[in-house]
Amino acid sequence: MLENFEYYKVFYHVGRLGSITLAAKELSISQPAVSQSIHQLESALSCTLFQRTARGMKLTSEGALLYRYVERGYQEFDLGEKRLKQLLHLDAGEVRIGASDMTLRFFLLPYLEKFHELHPGIKVTVTNGPTPETLSYLDRDLIDFGVISSPFSEKENYEFHEVSEIEDTFVAARRFIQYKNKMMDYKDLESLPLIMLDGKSSTRDYVDSFLKDNGVTIQPEFELATSDMIVQFTLRNLGVGCVVKSFAKEYLESGVLFELRFNKILPKRNICVVSDKSRPLSLAASELLRLILGNDDHR
Repeated sequence: MLENFEYYKVFYHVGRLGSITLAAKELSISQPAVSQSIHQLESALSCTLFQRTARGMKLTSEGALLYRYVERGYQEFDLGEKRLKQLLHLDAGEVRIGASDMTLRFFLLPYLEKFHELHPGIKVTVTNGPTPETLSYLDRDLIDFGVISSPFSEKENYEFHEVSEIEDTFVAARRFIQYKNKMMDYKDLESLPLIMLDGKSSTRDYVDSFLKDNGVTIQPEFELATSDMIVQFTLRNLGVGCVVKSFAKEYLESGVLFELRFNKILPKRNICVVSDKSRPLSLAASELLRLILGNDDHR
């Protein structure tokens, strides 16, 4: 079939227009070239496709049967070409992103809003999950890139950019007012009811590792799936919450919650954009990534 593809193209236009003259004009070729293509296709298929009449070219029953399929295929080719042009001009397409609650809420959302304003025809799918899950999605090619928080296990094929800092903190409400402005040791946390993320997140891994390095062993009172729930439990005086500071900012500024102070600083972490450099990004995904990174060349 492939060697006859040009013949089918000519056949389609003659069948659609019912005229060799009009088909030749449409295809910008000579009338003899159109006639020769039809003849070659008829020879290859061993049947007559057209009846030549005074009013032009009329499909035979065999030609009409073939035309129904060729028309469908030609329209699909045409649609495919139009869709490709849309993709190349960022009028269509899809971007798949993986992000945690924290990275989505406190970093990614403004960029998604801006990207949608610039390219409303592009569909953006966000798969929500903690850092380990996001990296798993990236490994399985279920997302184009991930927006995650450090630390994470780097791989040779990962390409990452640090895009923002985050700060972990311990917060409390009025039940623990005696600790406000008191300089504490992390060892003191062993005697307090703690509210923390469950053990499947990079945040929990990071805090646990830091405390372990400082000789602190904790047994949280509550282990929750989201930082928002940690804040809500803390507001109800159910314990001391460990969260990324941005989640509690509103309540810290209003004075409803306060930060515990320690004699050693819990180092800040980073939000990172991670992609698999062994897989090329689509034009749409590359454009969103360019918008997020701006002129940031950090690696």
